[in-house]
Amino acid sequence: MNRTTLSLIAAAAALAAVTGFAAATAPGDDGDSAKAAARLPVERSSLLCPAPSTSDLAETAYTSYTPVSTGSGSSGKAALSSATRELTDGAGSGKGKGKADKPVLSPLKPGKPVAGESSGAESPALVGSADGNLAPGWTVQQTTEVAAGTGRGLLGVNCSAPDTDFWFPGASTAKERSDYIHLTNPDDSAAVVDVQLYGANGAIKSDVGEGIQVQPHSSVPVLLSTLTDKPQTNVTLHVTARSGRVAAAVLAADDKLGGDWLPASADPAGTVVLPGIPKDATSVRLVAFTPGDNDADLKIQLASPTGRITPAGHESLHVKSGMTAAVDLGDVTRGEAGSLVLTPTGDSAPVVAALRVVRGKGANQESAFIPATRPVGARATVADNRAKGSTLSLTAPGAAGTVKVTASAGTEGGTPVTKTYTVKAGTTTSVRPPVPAGLKGSYALTVEQVSGGEVYGSRMLDVSDADVPGVPMFTVQTLPDDRGTVSVPHADQDLSVLQK
Repeated sequence: MNRTTLSLIAAAAALAAVTGFAAATAPGDDGDSAKAAARLPVERSSLLCPAPSTSDLAETAYTSYTPVSTGSGSSGKAALSSATRELTDGAGSGKGKGKADKPVLSPLKPGKPVAGESSGAESPALVGSADGNLAPGWTVQQTTEVAAGTGRGLLGVNCSAPDTDFWFPGASTAKERSDYIHLTNPDDSAAVVDVQLYGANGAIKSDVGEGIQVQPHSSVPVLLSTLTDKPQTNVTLHVTARSGRVAAAVLAADDKLGGDWLPASADPAGTVVLPGIPKDATSVRLVAFTPGDNDADLKIQLASPTGRITPAGHESLHVKSGMTAAVDLGDVTRGEAGSLVLTPTGDSAPVVAALRVVRGKGANQESAFIPATRPVGARATVADNRAKGSTLSLTAPGAAGTVKVTASAGTEGGTPVTKTYTVKAGTTTSVRPPVPAGLKGSYALTVEQVSGGEVYGSRMLDVSDADVPGVPMFTVQTLPDDRGTVSVPHADQDLSVLQK
């Protein structure tokens, strides 16, 4: 192996450790080096939080947490600060500049959650980064309470990493909905983004969603109903960055059903898992879309506490290529918490999917969204859990799996506790998660796969509001692998020769 090849391996390893990208084998290798690759903690993470609300009644809590990771070093730094907020009802082209405000959050060390807050309609989007031992698995939860008005309820979202491609099945341009796609740019150069809607009959033509400019360190909310002349109840939103990268999330507000954040679905896949439908759900709507050239035929099953069952009258779903499909499943859980599992029948194309879940009846209804998600993998984390009101759902769609759940210390005090759960094959386990001893403030939950088949998870947070009695204010966040480690090829030779 010559020095050029050694240089390529060294560069790839360094890039992987910093960015979290998997390193490829060097040119000419047969893959043996990949087999010996080590998994190391990432050295830098970026997270972006959308502007939380346009309501003057909004009260927002931010909670940051980084799990303790072996091999991540003894020092690090992190901060989450304001981005300039650009307001638009169409193709945003504002030219705001990033602000150098005091950070909203400044985490100090792994294993200790930190909380901050904001209020009112002027709270901006946030841009943050973490490095060193604060980077691997860094998680920030944004939770907003809105007591009244369109979009009332508990609005929760995990602040997300920037990317270039997002799918949002479950959005809407109906008259009773006010859905905004929030685009946030963390970088020093402008991003150019295309927003495309797909309805029941295919792509919805619109020039307004093309070439949206998101200036450096800025955020642009775009009202989806301005992208089409014909309202549609169920649409799939595709966000792609022509240049640069952004974080993206949909804020969905309904006149009667309250509101919540709709996060992006996991990447298109043949088998799709949507975990954590609450036991008292009164209405569940499934929305699916296949981006490819072929149709998808899916078997619909509910992973209940006792095993997989097929909802009567909703055994399957046919999804035509490029067209959004939706089906109302009603009170599919029938008093028992569950998770939806979609599996392909025959030669079926990959799909993206999401659920809209409604709790309550009549005038006392609230809604939340559950997108398709990745398994918890090595580790997944969700912050801003309370002493009361958190429910953890764990699903093993295939073989039985065992996970370890750790409740961190609290933001203001408390001692971590750990509990292990085994989820039987094809079932969903719904539990009140462990609470730190002597808890003060809020805390984080970390879920780690111990053994067995893949486990998927979500956390539901619900709060009571004395001003709105009878309304179940709630939000659901999925628990995908945090990708806090990266595979780095093993070096068979001392790379110090490069310096000679």
